[in-house]
Amino acid sequence: MSQSSPQPTLESIAARTAPAIFVLLWSTGFIGTKYVLAGAEPLTYLTVRMALVALLMGVIAVIWRAKWPNRAGIIHSAIAGLLVHGFYLGGTAVAIFHSVPAGLSALIPGLQPILTSTLANRWLGERVSPLQWTGLLMGLAGTLIVLHGRSLSGEAGWGWLGTCVALVSITLGTLYQKRYCSQIDWRAGNFIQFIAAGLLFALGAWLFETRVIVWNREFVLGLAWLVIVLSIGSIGLLYWLIRHSAATRVASLFYLVPGVTAIMAYVLFDERLDLISIAGMVICAAAVLLVNRPAKADISPGS
Repeated sequence: MSQSSPQPTLESIAARTAPAIFVLLWSTGFIGTKYVLAGAEPLTYLTVRMALVALLMGVIAVIWRAKWPNRAGIIHSAIAGLLVHGFYLGGTAVAIFHSVPAGLSALIPGLQPILTSTLANRWLGERVSPLQWTGLLMGLAGTLIVLHGRSLSGEAGWGWLGTCVALVSITLGTLYQKRYCSQIDWRAGNFIQFIAAGLLFALGAWLFETRVIVWNREFVLGLAWLVIVLSIGSIGLLYWLIRHSAATRVASLFYLVPGVTAIMAYVLFDERLDLISIAGMVICAAAVLLVNRPAKADISPGS
């Protein structure tokens, strides 16, 4: 009893603060992407980002003597990397590059909890209660309200295809990570994931883009933020949340991302934010509370 008493206190503090920090950091990814895409095409920028973050994660893994996975673990990590980093980041970057506003680019991926809860119920055996379904539907409504009336202009074909790819990939990636990669050392696992995603982006950039980069201050600072804060900080935090919480509860946090992103986009890019949008954010927050309410039923000690 005495040996375990300090640990729950530390974990309870982390459990309270980690979701809010994750939402804030994850939302900055859409803003940072908008900045860096002024200096490079999407797959070209992502190739550079993955190369840098793989280098940093490799150093972290070596310094802290991470335990490297076996062959099956390497394959699982690579697949998770292609889903969580590859197609999700690629789809989001393509959407923003094709003139979908930063706030609006969060809309379709923000619907992830609905898809995640449905798949988790069948694939992971997680039970989604009626109260949670109510929260998930509220979150769906709130997400749509947050971004109501926003322009759907831009190169709609590629832009909206990109957001749909991002939705499916981050959903499948979250579930795949939960099922197959939870026991893999996060440092070694992330290194493998970044390498796999980087190879995908490099191939795409070589096939479809000019690979020209404008190394101005905006691009360098935006890239540094996305590499260090997003790819190292928020991804590590996401996997910590996946490891310690049920997939449905983690996915519900994504309902808050469009609202937070909309606030940032309003401040930085003068994108529209009104009282109805604020009301939608409140609905999203209430939805997250509902989805996360039955904590004891959703968290398993072995996850």
